[in-house]
Amino acid sequence: MSPSPTQIFAPALFRRRLARANAAGVGSADFLLRRAIADVDERLDVIKRDFAAIADIATPSPELARRLAARFATAVVLRMAPVAEPPVGGLAGAIVGDIEALPLAAGAFDLAVSVLALQHANDLPGALVQIRRALKPDGLFLGCLLGGQSLHELRTALAAAESELYGGLSPRVAPFAEVRDMGGLLQRAGFALPVADSEPLTVRYADMFGLMADLRAMGGANPLAARLRRPSTRGFFQRAAQIYAARFADPDGRIRASFELIFLSGWAPHESQQKPLRPGSAKMRLADALGTTEITPRE
Repeated sequence: MSPSPTQIFAPALFRRRLARANAAGVGSADFLLRRAIADVDERLDVIKRDFAAIADIATPSPELARRLAARFATAVVLRMAPVAEPPVGGLAGAIVGDIEALPLAAGAFDLAVSVLALQHANDLPGALVQIRRALKPDGLFLGCLLGGQSLHELRTALAAAESELYGGLSPRVAPFAEVRDMGGLLQRAGFALPVADSEPLTVRYADMFGLMADLRAMGGANPLAARLRRPSTRGFFQRAAQIYAARFADPDGRIRASFELIFLSGWAPHESQQKPLRPGSAKMRLADALGTTEITPRE
C-alpha cells in the first residue's frame, strides 16, 4: 500500500532506528541533542517562574527531563519517551507515546518541552495543537526542532550524484521546517506570544561517510515514507562523497555539515497576558514621541 499524500515520515521505521541507535550507544554523535538541550535549559534562566507540573514530550534522550527535575525540585516531571528506555531516577513517571497522538490530559501541565522530535511529525500543526491543549492557562511551551538549512550540503551531493548516475531523484534526506513559518504555526495552534528563532551550527568531518555514520548513530537515517526501497550501490555513495568534497570542503580538506536549530516558545492563552492595542487606540502621536513636526500630505 502506498503512503498517503500527507505521510512524509514512516513513524514506525523512525522508532525502530532510534531504539537500535539507543541500544548501540550514540557516543559522541549526540552532540546536536546535547547542544539543543543545553540551550533550552539556558532559556529557562530568564523565565522567573516555578513550574509544578512539567512534561518532556518525545525528546530522544532523558537528559532534559533530568535537568528539569533538578531545576524544579518540587515539580512533578513526566517524560513521554519516543521509545522504551530504562527507568529514569528523579522523575514522577515515564511513558512511551507518539508525538502526534499525545497521551496527555488536557490542561495538566504548566510547562511542556520537546527537543529534536517535532521535525519528524507528519502533522506538525496538529502536534502543536495537542501540546497547547496539554497546558494549563498561562502554561509555557519551549521546543526545538531542525530547520530548513540543515544538511543542505548532503542533500545537494546526494541529489547531484543520483541525477548524474541514474537520471532522476528519490527522497533521501528529510525536509525540515522553515523558521519564517514557525511563528505562524504556533499562532494557528492557539499559542499566545509566539516566538521562533534559529541558530546555525556547522560541524566538520573528514568525509561524507563520517557524517552519515553520525546520522545513523543518532537514529536519523532516512525515515521518509517514500524513500527508495532498493539498496544504493557503493559507487553511488562514493560519487556523492566526491561531489560533497568538491563543493563543500574547507582548504584543509575537511567537509562542512550545516545544521539549523529552530527554537520555539509560546504560552497557553490567559487573560493576564499582554495583548496588542486596538488600531487607533494610541493616546500619543508618534511625532510627539520623536520630537518632530508632523507633515500632512497635500491632496
